[in-house]
Amino acid sequence: MADIVACPACGQRNRVRPAATGKPVCGKCRAALPWIVDAGDDTFAEVVEKSPMPVLVDMWAPWCGPCRTVGPALEQVARDLAGRVKLVKVNVDNAPALSRRFSVQAVPTLMVLDGGQVKARQAGAAPATALRRWVEQVLPA
Repeated sequence: MADIVACPACGQRNRVRPAATGKPVCGKCRAALPWIVDAGDDTFAEVVEKSPMPVLVDMWAPWCGPCRTVGPALEQVARDLAGRVKLVKVNVDNAPALSRRFSVQAVPTLMVLDGGQVKARQAGAAPATALRRWVEQVLPA
């Protein structure tokens, strides 16, 4: 299933699939599109581990206040770093196997994965500027 994303450059609405072999770009102006998707136990391998770019994973829960606070900040980071990072949100209540696999003890737990390998990890909420700085330190040049 694809999500509809408005291009930040021209406003054109584009379909963006959760898993793809390339990076999403606007069909009209070719600008990089923010790639923000959900994943669970059954889709994580395809959506995250096979991603053509580094992935910022947000392990969150709907009952968690800090998770609701950091969600918009993470989406801003994904928009700012469109074409460089993919944001994948994982609801830990619906993905117990992933919670065990990554030993999630607190939510939100944020990880940057590249090629399926965890490159950085932190727990707790932070402002968008701090999150962006943290992600950019891990991204390849």
